Amino acid sequence: MLNRIFDKLKSGLSKTREALADKIAAVVGSGGRLDSETLEELEAVLIQADVGVETAAELIEELRQRARQEDFKGSSGEVLGLLKDHLALMLEDQDQGLPLEALPAHPYTILVVGVNGVGKTTTIGKLAKRYAEAGHKVLIAACDTFRAAAVPQLEIWAERAGVDIVRAQQGADPAAVAFDALGAARARQVDVLIADTAGRLHTKVNLMEELKKIRRSLAKQDPQAPHETLLVLDATTGQNTLSQARLFNQATELTGLVLTKLDGTAKGGIALALRREMGIPVKLIGVGEGLEDLQPFESRAFVEAMLGEGGQG
Repeated sequence: MLNRIFDKLKSGLSKTREALADKIAAVVGSGGRLDSETLEELEAVLIQADVGVETAAELIEELRQRARQEDFKGSSGEVLGLLKDHLALMLEDQDQGLPLEALPAHPYTILVVGVNGVGKTTTIGKLAKRYAEAGHKVLIAACDTFRAAAVPQLEIWAERAGVDIVRAQQGADPAAVAFDALGAARARQVDVLIADTAGRLHTKVNLMEELKKIRRSLAKQDPQAPHETLLVLDATTGQNTLSQARLFNQATELTGLVLTKLDGTAKGGIALALRREMGIPVKLIGVGEGLEDLQPFESRAFVEAMLGEGGQG
């Protein structure tokens, strides 16, 4: 099972691996000292894979220090091994996945935010299915009352997951829907409540105010709710995810990130940039369309899949 999950992750990150591991191997060649020109080329490769300027600079400095040691031959295997070790160390505190079996609260309330088109609805459906299969009673709250297609799409996923959904008429107050949904979840002894939200442009002040209102509405019934606030991000947008994360974090106090569509991009390094610049854990990653393709983020497996299993890593 674990091998199959890793194989799926490795397959999903193939474009990123080509953008990183293959290009690094091409730059380094068969070995030799890492001179300034080679290090600059390596830095450019890292930045092009969207690992972020700061992260790339840190990695290159590590390579520069190692290049001064006599036992360092500068082979592609050594370079990749060093990068993998450093990245895994950088990301290891990211392994803070969502609780699945033992829940810290009932109902365990998850607020899901993000702009339209990032895969938010799909993520909610897969998340609901995951919790349902773990034996939990799940309820979805359709708090995106503005986009006409939002509720029907969510209803389809609720049916697939075999869970109930609370919805209201289009144009209803999202905070009121959230409040009613939490009340229903408590009355029905639901284990997990997953609330969808509107995904209009993140630069719109009214959307951010709406999200704050939803949080306040939930807190009226449970001061600890929402227990998780997840921002769904489309990995194919690269550095744009950082600006979205900053804005949503200001409004909603994010507890975790969900990085989708990693299978369709060579920009998987954005997971590293988000960690370095935001300090918010990536809790889930999407590497395909199937239910099993929404996976918990595991730093070592991610780095291995992104840079390959060879070298010293």
